[in-house]
Amino acid sequence: MPRSLHIVSFDVPFPPDYGGVIDVYYKIKSLKEAGVNVHLHAYAYGRVHSEKLDELCASVNYYDRNMSSALFFSRDPFIIASRRSDELLQKISSNDLPVFFEGLHTCTFLGAPELSAKKKFVRTHNIEHDYYRSLAAVEKKFSRRFYFNSEAKKLERFEKKLSLANGIFAISPADAEQLSSRYKNVEHVMAFHPNEKVEIKSGSGNFALYHGNLEVGENDLAARFLVNEVFSFLPFELIIAGNNPTAQLKKAVSGKKNIRLLANISTAEIDALISEAQVNVLPTFQATGIKLKLLAALFRGRHCLVNSPMIANTGLEKICVIGETALAMRARLNELFAKNFDADEILLRKNILGENFSNKKNAEKLIAKIF
Repeated sequence: MPRSLHIVSFDVPFPPDYGGVIDVYYKIKSLKEAGVNVHLHAYAYGRVHSEKLDELCASVNYYDRNMSSALFFSRDPFIIASRRSDELLQKISSNDLPVFFEGLHTCTFLGAPELSAKKKFVRTHNIEHDYYRSLAAVEKKFSRRFYFNSEAKKLERFEKKLSLANGIFAISPADAEQLSSRYKNVEHVMAFHPNEKVEIKSGSGNFALYHGNLEVGENDLAARFLVNEVFSFLPFELIIAGNNPTAQLKKAVSGKKNIRLLANISTAEIDALISEAQVNVLPTFQATGIKLKLLAALFRGRHCLVNSPMIANTGLEKICVIGETALAMRARLNELFAKNFDADEILLRKNILGENFSNKKNAEKLIAKIF
């Protein structure tokens, strides 16, 4: 009899075009390839139902997310209270299959009496209260800053429900270490991703690339840092690519002859830019989880320039170039634009990424624990 389980996703995981759903989608794909039947339950709020998910899953169920502003005053965090569906509870409690909750977002029923006899597992995508506090720290609007701080307090309190899970799968070594200090049965399972093998173009490029969801405060801050403090002092071209850039970022780029902003382009176009760039430059000011855009750059791109928060406790330190300050990044960029990406560097990436970032090996770790 084939192995089967329920997966409860915080969003519809197709198309896999941002960090969290990339991990969910390629996890489902890898589990199917390993012979597991996935019954997917996804909250839909702006993303359409997908025939691709029908092909991958034994069944797909969609639920509306309740975006009522009244839930901002709930004791539970809004990201959790807004994902509460009695229909979902009825479906996942109707049989004895294990339940896999994607993110703390979906854990509203982790302690439900109806699920008390079932095996329950949680994939943590961040230490959520730390993540929300870091969002608050870079947010300029008072109302949003207040919301992020309030949500952080609620998330820290709600997180204690993870003690009810049979297993917790942390996305980064640092998260696993922190969660292990509070809960049992924590394992590190690295992010699932679309890259089957290291494929790096020969030759050299003539621009640097920063990519990410530009409406997220963290990414907006990093992009403006590169514009104002790094590339404004260099002759090299910088392309910034991603969804929904802020007015502040558009203003910062305006008038800069060596900086281009490409808004709302496709995943395929971003992938092409990653491959063509001489340097993928990816600073961050939040050492949370692991950034899937970093994995994309390492599997497909040439030189990868980061600061230490981007790679802290990831095992990727040996295959990135590090510049901590704007001045250091400028110096490293001058070096990297004059340097071809050689065969030894490609081999090192293949060794490190193949050993630690294999979707097949990660799926095997999940299966061994769940079944």
